[in-house]
Amino acid sequence: MCNRYRMTADPSELAARYGFDLPPKVLDIPPPELFPDRPASVIREEDGARLLDVMSWGFPFRTAGKTKMLEKRVTNVRNLESGFWRSALADPARRCLVPFTAFSEYGPNRGPDGKLPLHWFAVPSRPITSFAGIWRPLNEGKRAFAFLTCEPNGLVAPIHPKAMPVLLHQEDEERWLAGELGELVAPFPSQLMTVDAP
Repeated sequence: MCNRYRMTADPSELAARYGFDLPPKVLDIPPPELFPDRPASVIREEDGARLLDVMSWGFPFRTAGKTKMLEKRVTNVRNLESGFWRSALADPARRCLVPFTAFSEYGPNRGPDGKLPLHWFAVPSRPITSFAGIWRPLNEGKRAFAFLTCEPNGLVAPIHPKAMPVLLHQEDEERWLAGELGELVAPFPSQLMTVDAP
């Protein structure tokens, strides 16, 4: 499932797109290519206003290894009934928007070089689109986020048949932040998306 995406817009573009004031001290800008367990830009609400935050991608959890406990990151929310996600999903204060300009999936068949081809998906009519995200506080004032997944649409399914990220229509972002779930967790219309062949 999507473990690599791009967010190439700068903070001023995000402020215009999401309707927040830039902080006096602009946060460290994450790189445009984003991976799990690394910082990324996230939009959340606090005291009724939207703000830009930087969080680590992936909810940490501990699992038993052969000789010690290992810490791993879960980046995608698939099972909405899982107790691992339930409290964050139920609390509107833990909802967030994860802005992106493109996301990737590896194709199912290896090329002549033996590697899986990487495909990039985008929404041309919305250069900055949002994943439906949730977040949680960590130690030392840090935060982590993950985003929801759903059944793939007709464009994504031939490349990644298991799932795709939940992309929000801009008019649905406020509903997501307010705590709605249900019909918002659905495949984004494939006719509104493009994919770049590798």
